[in-house]
Amino acid sequence: MLDIVTIGDEVLRQKAEQIKDFSSELRILVDAMFDALVIDDGVGLAAPQIGVSQRLFVVDIPDGEKKVFINPEIVETSQETVAFEEGCLSIPGIYTDVVRPKRVAVQARDLNGKPFNMNVDGFLARVIQHEYDHLNGVLFIDRIPEERRDRLMKTYYKRNKKK
Repeated sequence: MLDIVTIGDEVLRQKAEQIKDFSSELRILVDAMFDALVIDDGVGLAAPQIGVSQRLFVVDIPDGEKKVFINPEIVETSQETVAFEEGCLSIPGIYTDVVRPKRVAVQARDLNGKPFNMNVDGFLARVIQHEYDHLNGVLFIDRIPEERRDRLMKTYYKRNKKK
């Protein structure tokens, strides 16, 4: 079972490293990440969220297919944006609207190292952008106005204060 790291852990603020080894260990890690998604009731999980600074994330959205993104790059975003409520397994209990591009084009590799491209919109586009941000040390709260971010983080730390 994987532990999800939470805000304050420095791995969440680092730029993750490219994956070069598409070995059986990578498959085991990906399987464990999908299991963690089920256990923690998430739709996406990036490797930095489990303390692994590698360019990898998994997505499993309702009514969608499970998908692995290794060494992904968002190569295009739409000018059209949309606000939608986001949360994060690394900042549990905090939710707020985040404005993001409505559509993205992404290039990545699968578990066998084979390249693929996707052009997506809607919820999947949002999840991909959210998880991709994790690979660059960016959290969803970094994409909201400072005043709102400060208020939400104050609430988070108050709820999670060590007793």
